[in-house]
Amino acid sequence: MAVSFLFVLILCGGISIKAQIDPNQWPNRSGIVQLFEWKWSDIAIECEQFLAAKGYGGVQISPPAENAIIMEPFRPWWERYQPISYYLNSRSGTEAEFVQMVGRCNMAGVRIYADVQLNHMTDVANYGGTGGSTADSGNLSYPAVPYNSSDFNGNCAITDNSNPIERRTCRLEGCPDLNQRSEWVRDRIVNFLNKLITYGVAGFNIDAAKYMWAEDLQIIYSRLSNLTEEHGFEPGARPFIMQSVADMGEDGISKYEYRPYGMVSEVGHSHELGYYFSGQKRLSDLKNWGRSWSFLSSERAIVFVGDHLNQRGLGSRKGHVLTFRNRKHYTMATAFMLAFPYATPRVMSSYDFGNVDQGPPADTFGNIISPSIGEDGTCQNGWICEHRWNAVANMIGFRNAAIGTGLDNWFDNGAYQIGFCRGDRGFIVFNLEGWDLNQRLQTCLPTGKYCDVISGTVDGGVCTGTVVDVDSDGITNVYLSAYDGNGVLAIHVNAKIE
Repeated sequence: MAVSFLFVLILCGGISIKAQIDPNQWPNRSGIVQLFEWKWSDIAIECEQFLAAKGYGGVQISPPAENAIIMEPFRPWWERYQPISYYLNSRSGTEAEFVQMVGRCNMAGVRIYADVQLNHMTDVANYGGTGGSTADSGNLSYPAVPYNSSDFNGNCAITDNSNPIERRTCRLEGCPDLNQRSEWVRDRIVNFLNKLITYGVAGFNIDAAKYMWAEDLQIIYSRLSNLTEEHGFEPGARPFIMQSVADMGEDGISKYEYRPYGMVSEVGHSHELGYYFSGQKRLSDLKNWGRSWSFLSSERAIVFVGDHLNQRGLGSRKGHVLTFRNRKHYTMATAFMLAFPYATPRVMSSYDFGNVDQGPPADTFGNIISPSIGEDGTCQNGWICEHRWNAVANMIGFRNAAIGTGLDNWFDNGAYQIGFCRGDRGFIVFNLEGWDLNQRLQTCLPTGKYCDVISGTVDGGVCTGTVVDVDSDGITNVYLSAYDGNGVLAIHVNAKIE
């Protein structure tokens, strides 16, 4: 079975449109980190010991439903998108561990958004499921749900990607396609999602949303329960809905079909930032970033520099995505995404891989190995953990400091040096030229000494990186070497040290 079937992410939301686009995050928290393939116990620790302190608003977790065990290739990442039942036993842990993780993260003020696959069931059931369930995919029998042949669409393959009907009713890479217009199927899906809500999940990422009719998803979203007050949600709060719809204008399915029902992934954002911060387009053209690129409106878009699909060269319009392998350029693009007042950002947290199928770091039995944290705060054991890089994690703090402000005092040199203020709360500058940036610039900040949160952090009132002196008129001399490992300098009011 080919890998591409997994290139669909799905999510569920609530009845009111406003509710479906509210991430239900704590005040002065923002952003989402995708802790891809992390174990539940490790996510709980990360919420308590790192994410909360850095100001992250939430975590997108890998699918929690029981999936089929795939042995050829050995335990690939995409087996998580091969559901065999809706029980909560996966490579990440047991149902009890899941419940504990969600509770601990909510207590720390970090919300959990579950990646869920509702489009299909597994077509590979030879080795059963991660919770012991069995299935007969050839006869469309999934007794642990239960589903049978009457719950699926026809046995046709998707051969014409420009045909929306075929894409919604035929098999994606051979996987039996669920009929979401069936009341039985809807009930099973709603019961599964509502169970996650009772455990404290704040919302969902709907994998492969574009392979399901938007109107069917809306009916499912409308039947979801309110979030629970016992987990710290406001009375009447509805689940946050993210929908994975890779719309690059190539296949006849539009992101605007899904926009009325929740947030939608804006994949064009990833590809365009790849062009700009790899030096193929001038950074000076980013001044009007957002809607002028035919992107979704800010309040409806989920954006990212890269995700678990396109960092592997999968999905639409390949070849213009920055990853952890291009560290300086990836850092610059991520800092721009977090600093610019557009959309809801999602930060990818990866592990290293040698091929597109490779699963997370694991022992010889396929058990996931936990990331270990080095003295410098970065991950080891094969985990990349971009969300822990100083320049990435501290930009969440920048974003939080600038909440409620717009973009002011744009600077550029007409090419690859840019900078801007976020009201009177933050200032950031980028240098992708082949020569140093050495210039007096307006920061819009009060006079004082500030810690550059890209090169360092504030520890006990002391900056571990570059200190920036801002004059009484808000101006400072910015020096950013062409050889700087990050290519960015950023300061904000919460990083003022004097």
